[in-house]
Amino acid sequence: MPIITVKMAKGRTVEQKRVLVRALTQVAVETLNAQPEWVTVLIEEYESDHGNWAVGGELLCDKFGARQHGANQ
Repeated sequence: MPIITVKMAKGRTVEQKRVLVRALTQVAVETLNAQPEWVTVLIEEYESDHGNWAVGGELLCDKFGARQHGANQ
């Protein structure tokens, strides 16, 4: 039973999530020879506070500017 976890910033619509879940399920079915009803997709959403996100060892608020990306100071 494949379990796929997606972690992403909040802000996607329900329709975007539907499309994502369908696509991930289809890929799991094709590559893992699984039945669709065996595939579980979990979506974890996070606030897009760039003071709490880092890429490449650098906070996004430092990389792009705190005001521009809404970081809490």
